Amino acid sequence: MDGSGKTTQARILARRLEEAGVPVLLTEEPTGSFRNFLLHGDELAPLAELFLFLADRAQHVRTVVLPALSEGKVVVCDRYADSTLAYQGYGRGMDTELIRTLNGIATSGLTPDITVLMDVPPEVAIGRKASGDRFERLDFLRKVREGYLKLARAEPGRFTVVDGTCAEDEVAERIWEVVKRRFNLDRGEDYG
Repeated sequence: MDGSGKTTQARILARRLEEAGVPVLLTEEPTGSFRNFLLHGDELAPLAELFLFLADRAQHVRTVVLPALSEGKVVVCDRYADSTLAYQGYGRGMDTELIRTLNGIATSGLTPDITVLMDVPPEVAIGRKASGDRFERLDFLRKVREGYLKLARAEPGRFTVVDGTCAEDEVAERIWEVVKRRFNLDRGEDYG
């Protein structure tokens, strides 16, 4: 959720990967002009909101993520397909199977190797936000958090749940340990 520390941690992770000699691209969703419109624009019909997030993701994957991966870079993305399941599926009550199918189309089936879930109570997340957006209602964020936790329980091999209420450096170290193991950075081997 916004206010969980994910943007800060994504930046820290990208910097640490670079320092370890790993080619990396840091990116985020929603992208560019979509970001302001989707987060701060007028209330949208749930289906329209879903399609806009998916359209942005499809473009992002094809023009940013896939080219970076083909260049051998590790992509650190601040939000991805799971956020649509959590927000539009669990938060808005839309059909999660439909969203999974549409996410699969938008991403061409591209799934992250590692997903870090920065878990914070919604009250904490709201308190950390400097400016509000239309997704910051407590009851809504409770549903979103439960959705994220359900996704993490369903795929424990991909998800790592990190307590986002811990100190920034403690959270960063936990994430770094997970990434180091996945890319064999402890042993000095090629990260691929």
